[in-house]
Amino acid sequence: AAYLAMQYIRQQATPLMAAAPKTAQVVVAAHALPLGAIIGERDVKTVEWAGGALPPGFIGSVPEAVGRGLITSVQENEPILEAKLAQKGAGGGLPVIIDPGMRAVSVAVDQVVGVAGFVLPSTRVDVLLTMNDVQGTKEAATRLIMQNVKTLAAGQSIQQDKDGKAQSVPVITLLVTPEQAETLALAANQGRIQLALRNSLDTLHVETRGTRVSALMGGPIGK
Repeated sequence: AAYLAMQYIRQQATPLMAAAPKTAQVVVAAHALPLGAIIGERDVKTVEWAGGALPPGFIGSVPEAVGRGLITSVQENEPILEAKLAQKGAGGGLPVIIDPGMRAVSVAVDQVVGVAGFVLPSTRVDVLLTMNDVQGTKEAATRLIMQNVKTLAAGQSIQQDKDGKAQSVPVITLLVTPEQAETLALAANQGRIQLALRNSLDTLHVETRGTRVSALMGGPIGK
């Protein structure tokens, strides 16, 4: 009985042990690639991916990835997924990282407006507007007009460098809705814009009343 039982167990276990693990060809980055880069043949390679847990949306051949722009940066040997690529023919650079329905608007900055160079790509900012003549009062006032706005680019750079060093750039490009683009364009022509850097994890919307010159000396803020 013991012998027959052992033979039965061997017959059942052998096919499972002999079965070769499932594998597939997966395209990965041959080296680190920045956001907005257009993939070339030397930028990617294929590797054998063993096991059943294949990454969703994986690319199976190099030609499928070549010529497409990256909408996020990738590291060496990281799988190239459909979710990380722009549509075929969309190209690369800044246009491919603009979300559908959104707009990219550039704002001229100096060291003060640009928060001493610390407003870098992918940071979050609030936009403040200062006007010298508010509703005929001949009094300067400042108001927070936009909150939690994503920065797409600083100067010509659409990605932070590896050291995250502060740099002085003449233009900051913001990702905004079409309505915010109108507000930003008008504000830039009517007064002075300044950016306030915020924590990227802080998404809380706050209500403010703004402030006037008279309020600095203890007077009422007004409506």
